[in-house]
Amino acid sequence: MSETPFDLKDAAIAWCPGCGNFGILNVLKNSLAELEIAPEKLVMVSGIGQAAKIPQYLKCNFFNGLHGRSLPAASAIKAANPELTVIAESGDGCMYGEGGNHFIHSIRRDPDITCLVHNNMIYGLTKGQASPTSLTGFRTPVQVNGVISEPFNPLAVAIALNASFVARAYVKNTEQTQETLKQAIGHRGFALVDIFQPCVTFNQLNTYDWFQENTYYLKDDHDPTDRAAAFARALETEKYPLGVFYRGPEREPFEAALGEHLPGGAEPLYRRKFDRERLVKLWESFGI
Repeated sequence: MSETPFDLKDAAIAWCPGCGNFGILNVLKNSLAELEIAPEKLVMVSGIGQAAKIPQYLKCNFFNGLHGRSLPAASAIKAANPELTVIAESGDGCMYGEGGNHFIHSIRRDPDITCLVHNNMIYGLTKGQASPTSLTGFRTPVQVNGVISEPFNPLAVAIALNASFVARAYVKNTEQTQETLKQAIGHRGFALVDIFQPCVTFNQLNTYDWFQENTYYLKDDHDPTDRAAAFARALETEKYPLGVFYRGPEREPFEAALGEHLPGGAEPLYRRKFDRERLVKLWESFGI
């Protein structure tokens, strides 16, 4: 891999050899470099987990928050400074489990952020219990008789909620994954990319070979503006489609609409004006 402006020298990466996170890190750095995004204009926001360590291995601004809480922080950062490129990323457990409610309502608000989810169908950091996307019947040290719940379908949920960009990638297919990430980051609005990646230590079912054999790319005649067709593809589980499922009509993102109600509009927070006299009166009303 060629050098990028986002390379962080001498980073001590705490992933198992062969982990799919390495591939996502490399593809992400190349995507950002090709888009010519300046490191100082990028903010990575993550939660908790192996996937959530990625911002610590990039030369950029980052915010590492609570488990499942990357999306509200990312939305707030974008609202405070719309000039920044904001990417929220974490694992399937963090984003769809602990963060499931934030996932739903972030889609509804449609902030101009990218949501990257490392989907290995297991909790890797906490030693291999089932995650929301684990397949029914999958056995773990916790689910000793197999998972009994139906897997969470993030793409179907996102399309049902009219997310403005919905895609799925497989990390081993680097060229296609990179192109998908570039489209998502360049999209104006909430962009979801669910990225299949193996956990080589705790998930011996959903391996590199398994993902290769159980995925296929959407055909050229798939129309990503057809929401009903995109939803139908998202329901397919015999083999999982890859590519851009849905790209909705562009609409005013959350931070732009929010700016209409704030002094200074959609200007970055540090450049907005405030009425000191009104602020003093507010203080005095509380006896301050």
